Amino acid sequence: MGERDGVFEKLELELRRGVIVLAALSQLHTFRYGYELRQSLLDKGMAIEEGTLYPLLRRLEAQGVLTSEWRTGDGPPRRYYALSDEGRRLYERLAKSWRGLNDTMSILLDGEST
Repeated sequence: MGERDGVFEKLELELRRGVIVLAALSQLHTFRYGYELRQSLLDKGMAIEEGTLYPLLRRLEAQGVLTSEWRTGDGPPRRYYALSDEGRRLYERLAKSWRGLNDTMSILLDGEST
């Protein structure tokens, strides 16, 4: 891997970090456990490592963005997460901001050759 590849990977990682929270929140309108959330994101093209996802879920819960509950069923106990009321409001604000940024970036990138 050349030096330029390393720069690309670092910058791409920064871009992904910026959207990972919004991506996770977008899938938590109903309760999901970590693996289920990870698979849902992966199925839609957003791969997230477990070592990134689980600390993120705990941090968002500590911030009051998510609520969680332990559930037992056929398998082992699992912690399920969903947006809190505050989390729903935050999600709406972040989604609106993202859409505005996305529209602006589309204009900038489409006009890159002019």
